[in-house]
Amino acid sequence: MRSSTTRTWDYICLALVILGAVNWGLIGLFRFDLIATIFGGMEGIISRIIYTLIALAGLYCISFFGREFHNRSHTHSHIPSTTER
Repeated sequence: MRSSTTRTWDYICLALVILGAVNWGLIGLFRFDLIATIFGGMEGIISRIIYTLIALAGLYCISFFGREFHNRSHTHSHIPSTTER
């Protein structure tokens, strides 16, 4: 079982990844960069920090796949074959 701290980081990172996805969708559809608009342009230090946090959150979220595979392999430790049923 995961700790509450790990789950909190999971939710924070997932929220940042969703923010990044929405931002990229706005850029692709309307050429509108929401993060740059709110935080002072693409070259602003705050915007660059947020872009970096989104990138790091995306890399962290890759671990979701490994954890899901690990959880499934332990949950289904024995799946009966067709001859055992």
